[in-house]
Amino acid sequence: MKNVLSVDVEDWFQVSNFDGVVPRDSWDSQPSRVERNTRRLLDLFDAAGARGTFFVLGWIAERYPDLVREIRARGHDLASHGYGHELVYHLNPQSFAADLLRASSAIENAGDVRPKGYRAPSFSIDRRSFWAFDVLAQQGYAYDSSVFPVRHPRYGVPRFPRTPIRVRTSEGRVLAEFPLTTARVLGRNVGAAGGGYLRILPLAVLERAFGAMNESGEPACLYVHPWEIDPEQPRVRVKGLGRFTHYTNLDRTEGRLKRLLQRFEFAPMEECLRHSPGIAGEPQSVSRW
Repeated sequence: MKNVLSVDVEDWFQVSNFDGVVPRDSWDSQPSRVERNTRRLLDLFDAAGARGTFFVLGWIAERYPDLVREIRARGHDLASHGYGHELVYHLNPQSFAADLLRASSAIENAGDVRPKGYRAPSFSIDRRSFWAFDVLAQQGYAYDSSVFPVRHPRYGVPRFPRTPIRVRTSEGRVLAEFPLTTARVLGRNVGAAGGGYLRILPLAVLERAFGAMNESGEPACLYVHPWEIDPEQPRVRVKGLGRFTHYTNLDRTEGRLKRLLQRFEFAPMEECLRHSPGIAGEPQSVSRW
């Protein structure tokens, strides 16, 4: 069974852990490493014969259109990560719609394809922002991958289904949702999809979670950021949990990623959705969660 390989294409200084630490008006003056790191991932995926979905930040697409074109030319799907990496629940429907439009225009201008899929920065579609499903559907998006069925200080919908489903919005529109993969541990969902979970948890947790999903006939979802394979990136004075989750085991990401690429098969999200049993079922209303 093929699982989703996904990349959230953003630079090291754009992460939510650095909000308020690295001012947005300084982004253009920061030393960019996104081209170099994304191409390293592309080479890694080429070597493994794996294709995936790249959720590109519109800010990146505007400044590095050649990178966006290369991602597509090397066989991967393009999707949207929004424009300015703003948390969805900090926006309203109007400003979110504007962010989506700006991002999709930048990606289409660079890659000559309009994105069908979306992933919110820091998985910030939760109970505070379920209205975002309506906006996504209004703009013609076919699928989303923003919901993480866990408890986390910044995101999460713990009771959300753990496998792909079709969501019915409050306005009656329908789109597919591919939640981030979790493992069941002592009756609770634990993140097992990538990112900090890939770097910090024992790799066996992710391997067991992916194996369990596949045994049940469902695809799992792996995600990574380009900055996560870059232990030499600039260091920012961020304290506490933010420092721990951003900098821990950056030097181990690539090796762990290679192991997962060797053990499991991967494909773009849209392809995996076509083979997910849950997508064939009746749409479920977001209000139930």
